Amino acid sequence: MAQTHDANQYYVPHHSGWPFLGSIALFTTMIGVANWMNGHAWGEAVFFIGIFMVLLVLGRWFGDVIGESLQGKYNAQVDTSFRMGMMWFIFSEVMFFAAFFGALFYARMYALPWLSGEGDGVLTNQFLYPGYSAGWPANGPAAIGGSFETIPAWGLPLLNTMLLLSSGVTITLAHHALRANQRRSLLFWLGATVALGALFLFFQAEEYIHAYHELNLTLGSGIYGSTFFMLTGFHGMHVTLGAIMLAVIWLRCAKGHFSKDHHFAFEAVAWYWHFVDVVWLGLFLFVYVL
Repeated sequence: MAQTHDANQYYVPHHSGWPFLGSIALFTTMIGVANWMNGHAWGEAVFFIGIFMVLLVLGRWFGDVIGESLQGKYNAQVDTSFRMGMMWFIFSEVMFFAAFFGALFYARMYALPWLSGEGDGVLTNQFLYPGYSAGWPANGPAAIGGSFETIPAWGLPLLNTMLLLSSGVTITLAHHALRANQRRSLLFWLGATVALGALFLFFQAEEYIHAYHELNLTLGSGIYGSTFFMLTGFHGMHVTLGAIMLAVIWLRCAKGHFSKDHHFAFEAVAWYWHFVDVVWLGLFLFVYVL
């Protein structure tokens, strides 16, 4: 049973089925993408069904949270819990990307030199890959995926870097406008942030099309292709989710849901967006430039 709201009580909602349904949706998505990537035609359909289920569950679940907030059921203790939850969520995202950056660094700084006979890899090179000398980027001793070209850092990647850095400025301006109760400026700068995020995704799609059709750089292009697309692809997914959340926050701002003193939903999405910006700077430096 939900507790009656009181300034000194912590609001506990009714039992919700959304976590259970969300687990089913995520499991369906995982089964779909795993089988799609392993060549099973039905995996694609299951993947998109799972994605639709995830979006539906999240939409209804967050709708319930928004409704509870507008009804005044949350007090300062709940606000603190939300902030702590968002901090831990972003920390988990940091660890998520750290794993992929770790794979990139390990392959580039240790595995490939060992395969080339450096350090402890003398016998590995002598008996398994005699004469192999690895450079970076590489698709391994077996030249998996064939020869490929890399994407120049100073083209679309630089443009996308400027777009995301600009979006970090616009979301900050929107936050200042909200705190100053300047609604028109708030909607303008927040809308600009959504537009910049959409432009980033458009140019990333253009980059992927160019890589696949003209550079022969694919997810199957050995260790470089797999790390490149896993890092940039997951980041693109996060930008997509962030842009959707920003669009929802824009609609809520247009409806007057937030005040200058109570707007944690806005702050949470802004934190997430700044995190996405920082991750991209690491990607631009270690994936494209170096």
